[in-house]
Amino acid sequence: MTTPRVLILRAPGANCDAEAQFAFEQAGAIVQRLHINRLRENPDLIQRFQILTVPGGFTYGDDVAAGKVLANQLSCFLGDALRRFRDAEKLILGVCNGFQALLKAGLIVPPDEDGPVATLAHNASGMFQDRWVRLQVFPDNCPFLRGIESMLVPIAHGEGRFVCRTQWQLEGLLQTGRAVLRYVQNPNGSQGDIAGLCDVTGRVLGLMPHPERHVLPTHHPYWTREGLANEGDGLALFRNAIRYFH
Repeated sequence: MTTPRVLILRAPGANCDAEAQFAFEQAGAIVQRLHINRLRENPDLIQRFQILTVPGGFTYGDDVAAGKVLANQLSCFLGDALRRFRDAEKLILGVCNGFQALLKAGLIVPPDEDGPVATLAHNASGMFQDRWVRLQVFPDNCPFLRGIESMLVPIAHGEGRFVCRTQWQLEGLLQTGRAVLRYVQNPNGSQGDIAGLCDVTGRVLGLMPHPERHVLPTHHPYWTREGLANEGDGLALFRNAIRYFH
């Protein structure tokens, strides 16, 4: 079995691509970082890979809204290629700004006749939140999360509050197992305590927290007091993605 190949999509303002590469390499993948302009020139390049990751950061300065410019590029220029990628039973991961982009591009929750069903809005506190959070995991059919019950990972966002257009649409996401990651203590006011969401296939996952920032045991904020674990909580997510193709 060949080693899975991961494409990490770069765009102006992305700043977590190196961390994402490190996490996947720790899990055993072959990783390449590629600027979105190169992929726009040749969308078929994506088919050489098994996993696509849209990392965190502040793409295009979040000038319109967090992740919105990148979302427009994904949907307008790469939509067909991304759907073929997903339908070939490959995996797509969006972290923080990447989650914002995937969600607003309609790749996790497609829009209906009235427009977007859900978005990520400004935190209820009105402030940027930078802290460690505990997540409860509901893996359902999401390959990234198999065998994981909880995770301790950091967040760093100003627009991470998950909101649905209607209450019944929110309840639908919860009841169908799409809300695969939820905050134990909600830091941003997200409806349903939602920290991460997958599409109907389970193969497209977006989450606001940063699992790539807790891969090594020394990433833990209290490792000098509590001792070293065998690995950071986030590593299992990346290892699961690699194992999916074995």
